[in-house]
Amino acid sequence: MSLLYLLLVGVLLAGMLSIVFHTLRTGISPMPTSGKVRRQLLSLLPSELEGTVLELGSGWGTLAFALADHCPRAQVLAFELSPLPYAFSRLRQRLAPRPNLQLVREDLFRTSFSRASAVVCYLFPGAMKRLAPKFSEELAPGTRILSNTFALRGWMPVRTLVVDDLYRTPIYLYEVPAREDGSEAGGTRPRGVSTKH
Repeated sequence: MSLLYLLLVGVLLAGMLSIVFHTLRTGISPMPTSGKVRRQLLSLLPSELEGTVLELGSGWGTLAFALADHCPRAQVLAFELSPLPYAFSRLRQRLAPRPNLQLVREDLFRTSFSRASAVVCYLFPGAMKRLAPKFSEELAPGTRILSNTFALRGWMPVRTLVVDDLYRTPIYLYEVPAREDGSEAGGTRPRGVSTKH
């Protein structure tokens, strides 16, 4: 066998092991968002949206790039922990840059969401459960939260779309409700958000 062949096999094996490791660590594997789901999800976000759009769990970047194109006046911050999908997204950004897209490889639970105009998630139920109190405490009332596939437990969606695909993929739209004390963010739990799990 040639050295090049062994090197290629080693790189592929390392990449696969990296994905498996981060899947076990985070609880979900990086999955691309299908075209049908992407179109339906983007239909729930106004294209004139400004401010910061957070994409939590950006995987291979299929939705991050679409968000940057759909909302050209917004800054899209796409979070992904798994190194291989993150590196793929970085390469794509280098080859076809979006000036309003920033790829971030850090733990989204350690990041402040207080400046977000909208949040888009493709995570698993456990992560959504952990995010619910963070959304309540840090997001301003009226902030849109879009979730691909997994519901935000204890929250009532403003709208639910079911995509006409093989999986009948649900997309949930939530809006952070007004807080009982009238504060903007970082205060008490918003009205209409249950604490029952």
